[in-house]
Amino acid sequence: MLGNDTPIFEFRGPFGVPVQVGGTIILLPLIFLSFGGGAATLIYDAIFVAMLIGSIFLHEVGHAWGCKVQGVPVRRIMIHGGGGFCEHARSPSYTQQELIVAMGPIVNLVIWALASLAAPMMAPGVAAWAVYWLAWINLFLALFNLLPVHPLDGGKLFQLFLLRFLPSGTATRISGGIGLVIAVLWIPGMIWLYFNVGLVLFFFPPVRMHLQMLRLSG
Repeated sequence: MLGNDTPIFEFRGPFGVPVQVGGTIILLPLIFLSFGGGAATLIYDAIFVAMLIGSIFLHEVGHAWGCKVQGVPVRRIMIHGGGGFCEHARSPSYTQQELIVAMGPIVNLVIWALASLAAPMMAPGVAAWAVYWLAWINLFLALFNLLPVHPLDGGKLFQLFLLRFLPSGTATRISGGIGLVIAVLWIPGMIWLYFNVGLVLFFFPPVRMHLQMLRLSG
């Protein structure tokens, strides 16, 4: 699993949170170099990868901020080839989790809004191109993470929403059932996206996890 990646670099991030970078992060530039246009587009590919990694990092910083303002200690932020995660030092309550989980996509939506406003006002060039794509990267990250499938933010938020009205077991089974349908359809969906849009994702919803949630007794 990419989430269990061995850290190759660590630094102190915002709020004093340790930030670890996994070795699989090298997959991102390799992918874009493989599918890119060669030396002619090397600078653009490098900028795009840097913005993608930076946007993922800020997404996780959003989660960390949601923890900090509610007094939930953060053990670390991890960035790897498949994305990233923010690890808590203790389990937050359901109400605390709502803000923590929501802050990741919210950060991406804020960046998307600001970059979308700035891009049309910039003179044509590399900087304008970068701001334009920064907006689209963050819009994609926000919408992708809001899909109601675990372990994405959308799956967690959907389950937390259900917990406001339903018993824990019922909420878990419904969330698992919805996630299971998406997980089963994921591979054909990714094949369609690759041949029609050229999009490649190295994320696959865990079918076993959703099946276990659906089968939860009690």
